[in-house]
Amino acid sequence: MHQLSSEKRTHLAAAAAAAAAFFQERLHGCECQMPKDYEPTTLRSYPGIIAQEEAEEETRRGAEREREREGEDCGIETQRERGEAESPSLGNGCNRNRCGKPQTTSRHHPVANGYELFEVSEEKDEEVAAFCHMLDVLRSGFSTKDYSLTGYVWSAVNLSPEHLGHGVSLKVTVVYDSLQEPLTFTCDCSSTVDLLIYQTLCYTHDELHDIDVEDFVLKLCGLEEFLQNKHPLGSHEYIQHCSKFDIDIRLQLMKRKAVCTDLARTVNDDQSPSTLNHYVHLQERPIKQTITRQALSLLFDTFHNEVDAFVAAEGDFQLKAERVVQSIMAICNALAAVESQEITAALNQLPPCPSRMQPKIQKDPNVLAIRENREKVVEALTAAVLDLVELYCNTFNADFQTVVHGNRKHYLSQEARLLSCPLSFTVYAAHRIPITWAASYEDFYLSCSLSHGGKELCSPLQTRKTHVYKYLFHVIIWDQQICFPIQVNRLPRETLLTATLYAIPVPPPGSSSEANKQRRVPEALGWVTTPLFNFRHILTCGRKLLGLWPATQGPSSTRSSAPNFNQPDSVILQIDFPSSAFEVKFTNPPPADFSPKYNFSCLFEEDQRKLKEVMQKESLYWLTDADRKRLWEKRYYCHSEPGSLPLLLASAPSWEWACLPDIYALLKQWTHMNHQDALGLLHAAFPDQEVRRTAVQWIDSISDAELLDYLPQLVQALKYECYLDSPLVRFLMKRAICDLRITHYFFWLLKDGLKDSQFSIRYQYLLAALLCCCGKGLREEFDRQCWLVNTLAKLAQHVREAAPSSRQAILREGLEDVKQFFNVNGSCRLPLSPSLLVKGIVPRDCSYFNSNAVPLKLSFQNVDPLGENIRVIFKCGDDLRQDMLTLQMIRIMNKIWVQEGLDMRMVIFRCFSTGRSRGMVEMILNAETLRKIQVEHGVTGSFKDRPLADWLQKHNPKEDEYEKAVENFIYSCAGCCVATYVLGICDRHNDNIMLKTTGHMFHIDFGRFLGHAQMFGNIKRDRAPFVFTSDMAYVINGGDKPSSRFHDFVDLCCQAYNLIRKHTHLFINLLGLMLSCGIPELSDLEDLKYVYDALRPQDSEADATTYFTRLIESSLGSVATKLNFFIHNLAQMKFTTSDSRPTLSFAPRVHTIKTSSRIADVFLCRHEKVFNPSKGYIYIVKVKRENPSETTYIQRTFEEFQELHNKLRLIFPSSLLPSFPSRFVIGRSRGEAVAERRKDELNGYIWHLIHAASEVAECDLVYTFFYPLPRDEVASGTNPIPKPADATWSQPVGKVGGEVKLSVSYKNNKLFIMVMHIRGLQPIQDGSDPDPYVKIYLLPDPQKTTKRKTKVARKTCNPTYNEMLVYDGIPKGDLHQRELHLSVLSEEGFWENILLGEVIIRLRDLDLTQEKMGWFKLGSRSHGIM
Repeated sequence: MHQLSSEKRTHLAAAAAAAAAFFQERLHGCECQMPKDYEPTTLRSYPGIIAQEEAEEETRRGAEREREREGEDCGIETQRERGEAESPSLGNGCNRNRCGKPQTTSRHHPVANGYELFEVSEEKDEEVAAFCHMLDVLRSGFSTKDYSLTGYVWSAVNLSPEHLGHGVSLKVTVVYDSLQEPLTFTCDCSSTVDLLIYQTLCYTHDELHDIDVEDFVLKLCGLEEFLQNKHPLGSHEYIQHCSKFDIDIRLQLMKRKAVCTDLARTVNDDQSPSTLNHYVHLQERPIKQTITRQALSLLFDTFHNEVDAFVAAEGDFQLKAERVVQSIMAICNALAAVESQEITAALNQLPPCPSRMQPKIQKDPNVLAIRENREKVVEALTAAVLDLVELYCNTFNADFQTVVHGNRKHYLSQEARLLSCPLSFTVYAAHRIPITWAASYEDFYLSCSLSHGGKELCSPLQTRKTHVYKYLFHVIIWDQQICFPIQVNRLPRETLLTATLYAIPVPPPGSSSEANKQRRVPEALGWVTTPLFNFRHILTCGRKLLGLWPATQGPSSTRSSAPNFNQPDSVILQIDFPSSAFEVKFTNPPPADFSPKYNFSCLFEEDQRKLKEVMQKESLYWLTDADRKRLWEKRYYCHSEPGSLPLLLASAPSWEWACLPDIYALLKQWTHMNHQDALGLLHAAFPDQEVRRTAVQWIDSISDAELLDYLPQLVQALKYECYLDSPLVRFLMKRAICDLRITHYFFWLLKDGLKDSQFSIRYQYLLAALLCCCGKGLREEFDRQCWLVNTLAKLAQHVREAAPSSRQAILREGLEDVKQFFNVNGSCRLPLSPSLLVKGIVPRDCSYFNSNAVPLKLSFQNVDPLGENIRVIFKCGDDLRQDMLTLQMIRIMNKIWVQEGLDMRMVIFRCFSTGRSRGMVEMILNAETLRKIQVEHGVTGSFKDRPLADWLQKHNPKEDEYEKAVENFIYSCAGCCVATYVLGICDRHNDNIMLKTTGHMFHIDFGRFLGHAQMFGNIKRDRAPFVFTSDMAYVINGGDKPSSRFHDFVDLCCQAYNLIRKHTHLFINLLGLMLSCGIPELSDLEDLKYVYDALRPQDSEADATTYFTRLIESSLGSVATKLNFFIHNLAQMKFTTSDSRPTLSFAPRVHTIKTSSRIADVFLCRHEKVFNPSKGYIYIVKVKRENPSETTYIQRTFEEFQELHNKLRLIFPSSLLPSFPSRFVIGRSRGEAVAERRKDELNGYIWHLIHAASEVAECDLVYTFFYPLPRDEVASGTNPIPKPADATWSQPVGKVGGEVKLSVSYKNNKLFIMVMHIRGLQPIQDGSDPDPYVKIYLLPDPQKTTKRKTKVARKTCNPTYNEMLVYDGIPKGDLHQRELHLSVLSEEGFWENILLGEVIIRLRDLDLTQEKMGWFKLGSRSHGIM
């Protein structure tokens, strides 16, 4: 293209006057009908978060100066560059009167011949304008008398805290400025917060007559969060958290007037119009490119100069025509490189020139010698270009429009239900084709399909195959009509048109045969979806440009994505829909007058059974065609099962207009669904507006705390809305206005949604709307948070990319930028929670982890002087959205358990993604990874059983502390087993499982889930169902043999598993709504199927109990887990610093010769047998010290002596150390004789040790070993009383031979007997543990046909079975005549099995109308008593 002319620009001469009249006839302004009393609203200006006013003004002034330059370029300018820089009136040019009529009062920019480019705001987009009006109405409903209340972060409340109800006491400390010392109260959980405030005020005021309790609030110390005065103390999640983890509850009494309310909305915020224009240029959003009005005006001037010269020319028409073509090419190139058929036809009237050599070009030079013919060509060209500009403005939402003085046409309307003609349109061409496609592909075709809720309405239709042609640009032209075999009145309102571009690759050299051509597979290049009915329910008409998404971004017919105009090089599809004199409108039908309701019991038994089987599937994803047919036929019998509505609606055969009255009547009569079930109606499978409105209506009463639990899914569900405005959008905006915490998380979730290119425009508008609603103070706070996150991300990236040796220096240097941030801003809330308000960084407490992503460990200074520093982990390089989702699922599981009265003591920590591949994680204090705990026992510590128990004993030296820690461990370990199994959490090694000193176990780093295990070749790294190893069992059992504690652990696991199974539909709904979020491991139904299969919704509770018990056994018996831990230990050795000194695993702290007196002598006095924490021997050592002269007694096991020696060998050569007694002995290693022999050997060892070289005898390890532990102070010099490890968990074993736990039930002529556990069996004659199994007979049974047996448990006196034994065909009348004979035997191989105990249970003594569960004593032919 030649350089554009810079000569003086002039308008067309009188020769083009006829064209001017034509233009004025064709062009119209930007007017649209709007509701009465509509206030002006615009959407373009709210981008970001906040642009400073001074910067905006400077940008405007700079833009004005730029426009004054004579040599302004005519290129494309991005919105990011342009901002508000067009002119002072840009964005305000379409002022409206009170009736909504647009007033064309802004600047007009003459171009030529009576038409102009008119600057407008984006309200010319009717859907956006209607959305803005909705926001105005929504905001007007939330004005308040006390605006300060809108600036509080209220503590989340659970309205039904069964676990913290009446009668449960809480110790609460209250701090108040008027009090010299804090007050401590013992409160009932059910007491309201204002009562506690009143009690506090009684201590500070002599008279309370003039005091209003409502003028005071209780703030959480260390957090910018407040308790809700009218709610019970125990209903607050924070109070529940403190009670659960034995954390002191510390509150600060404050006057409301003293509370900082900088986040509160103001009167000005609520009275200002919803001018979203200030918030659309969002940080990091995809750049949408449009040409500026000024640049396009320059191109038009050039075009008019050239056509003027062409019309006035008297010769050399070919050269003049070339210049006209070049000017047209420049305009088309600026308008998305689209060449319409009208432009092509007009250019074909010009003679051949270098830019166009097509065969259809006018080749007779004499035709254009006549001036009148040249004028006709110019008239056609100008009209075609003007049409293209108007099409471009409407498609790309540009800031200008072609305009004439007049009103928009008001079309007549016709109902779509009356239109019986088939749907048809013309596929004209694909524009902006990459040059490489011409060489890579030989044929192109378009496939068009219609769908509703993911279901195709008819078979797809295809265009013919064609090549790439070169006109002004490379283009694929079909110009072919597509006519679907479906009438317009049969189209559902939410019908989506999906167009997919396919190409056939060029054959490789030497393989051009026809047979080879047939074998070539078409390749999908791009796709786009568009709704057939717009937001006003009008059928699409006229010419449309649709940007194609690359095929790599996966087409989805289940949701309507915006066309791809984000990418400047996207292929653009041109489709011409029919135009007519009337609008075709889809009207909403009323519900049918009558919809029957029948009782489910009226169905035949077989129909009931089959229908129940279908309903047990819990999810619409796995319904077969037969299931759908059965459900729809029997829909009037299903009202008694409210949760089945999603299954029924998914089975509806059609959503066309004629079917809607029946569906809506069913919906209207349906029982109100609970919040969790109603979420299922927001899936992509239900695009119908009325269904989604009903779902939101049912969800509307959800509490704020529960809404926060489901907020990520609701934000994803916005993708499945057909239009920008919807009941779901209104619901979320309304709740965000009312609650700061919801606003905070909604903001960050929407901001993350901007990264989804297909929906970035929608999320951009929604985020702009949220910022408009929340007020100036909160907008500025979000701006600070984004600034802080960007600063931290930059620092984390630099540390990660640096060499390991220089990371510390780079971290220190980068923390200066963080300091500077706080110097400028003062304080900022962390994205993790709006309650975390910080005012600085603490560099000395900041470091980083030596893992692949090199996360930063950061310590922030708390604004609240009563709180501790806030520690977080900042990650850059890892996608934390999967961690967020996993922790959300675990949090919901925990709430389900708590609501059912089962507190699994789960550690729930916060994690939030602040952008793709970066985010924050809450740091849990007083916790250590299993790897660090295990390697205290050496690199092979993962193969040993004692490390976890010893570590807990070290941190909980008192017996009651240790018992509490073990109890916490049992519950939390059971919860982790269930949660990690259900969610398929993989890549489990000992560095992403942690243990708190209080015994709470929890998992971290959820980079792999839903069964996507890491592979070593073809071998899964995670071989066990979940991580449950022998060292965990050792803690539970109190030793290396099963105890009744293990029964409790198994029961907890199975109970927790069955409770989660009852909510299968909830987890399938929540994960199903996230299928479109872009997480690679949650992208299709197979990923969802993993959770569905893990929950086994069609199993009975008994079957599920048996199943999970087998999983526990499988995990416990897996060697692969320990091997995996060991390999990880080896891999992590490279991160261990060389100067780290070994420490003793059983000692809480290190002692030196300086901190404790010099040792004068040591002597091993005796050995004693102990039973807790495991059976064995301890050695009592007498330790004498020099100054002050004192004698202490310490207890050490042989294993602890051995650990001391092994750690000394890591520091000193063997020549400096005494020899250590051999560990290996012949016979039983715990026998009395062995202990006696070891006593003498160990005595010699320690004597030589303290008389060794001073560097050995006086080293820290030796002095730590001989320093008394808390357990020594309790038991020193005393004789421990032998006590079974599980004494506090089960009844003492008597002579009856133990007890068996059974569950007995009777249903449908079947007797079900679940053998659960046995406890307290006696050892067999040689003193060893038996190999027990259970055998049952149903007496009388002379033929011995009723024998049933369980599997054999190996070497245990406390076996677990959880096996179901079933007797079929037992009439109810015979039941009372039967007795159950149960015997427990030990399998002895070749010898006769040994009877360990038996019991006879008379079934007539049991009320089997319901399940009976209990323990039965085992004796000798005794009758069983529960």
